[in-house]
Amino acid sequence: MEADIKLAFDILAFTSVMVLIVLGLGVIASMMGVFNFAHGEFVLLGAYTLYVFHERTWPLWLGIVAAPFVLGLVGFGVERAVIRRFYANPIMAMLATFAIGLVVREIIRGLLGGHYKAIPEPVAGVVSLAGLDFSVWRTVIICITLIVMLASWFFLARTAIGLRIRGALENPMLARACGISTARLYAFTFAFGSALAGLAGALIVPLYGLSADVGIRFLVQAFLSVMLGGVGSFEGPVLGATVIGGMAAGLPWLVFPVLADPLVFIIALAIVKFRPHGLIAKGRF
Repeated sequence: MEADIKLAFDILAFTSVMVLIVLGLGVIASMMGVFNFAHGEFVLLGAYTLYVFHERTWPLWLGIVAAPFVLGLVGFGVERAVIRRFYANPIMAMLATFAIGLVVREIIRGLLGGHYKAIPEPVAGVVSLAGLDFSVWRTVIICITLIVMLASWFFLARTAIGLRIRGALENPMLARACGISTARLYAFTFAFGSALAGLAGALIVPLYGLSADVGIRFLVQAFLSVMLGGVGSFEGPVLGATVIGGMAAGLPWLVFPVLADPLVFIIALAIVKFRPHGLIAKGRF
């Protein structure tokens, strides 16, 4: 029984990590129709921001707060300089983000000297409940993920600016005729998705350590989550991340660990085969 509870907590913690990473990718893909292949490197930049704070012995909590703002500015700059030129050609937009990701990754690799860096948890230790010990930091990640997920949904689905964003992305010409600056909303949406990636990177790096390839570790699973959940809704990528995260954390307990990752892909691809539009398919938000 104790082992089952610990396993459920580990699955919940890893699923929260996946949801955090997928959230920003899903927002950009669902609302803008752009698959950001630099998303993994945006997660990396968020992790590197926390590393800078650690190296300068600044408060780590301040680094976690700063990371989404730093990546928001980076995302805004990338959208204004590159992405906005390729809205009519999504394939070119994907290739452009892939190239940006390569540049960012190699720059960070050079800054790290190719080494692995460990960053301590801002809140270390365990919390005891019913005789069982649970990691405090993983508990914090679960709580922050729930707050961020609910706040993002409320902002995009229930606020006036969220309505403007959805309207501008659904029918840009009509939005412009109504006096809405679609260019600003596109930039804001890309910056918002990038900020979520930065927050995810800062939160997970104490668990997994910092290397130039930390973003790639989750990128493929994140894209698979978006495809599995379905592009075009807020709930789809979140559901996809929950399924992929649950399988990735739970399957190693059921099969040989070496078979777990391939099995996750096989199951997910089988579902996509029968539901090509994903588990939740509908119009943008």
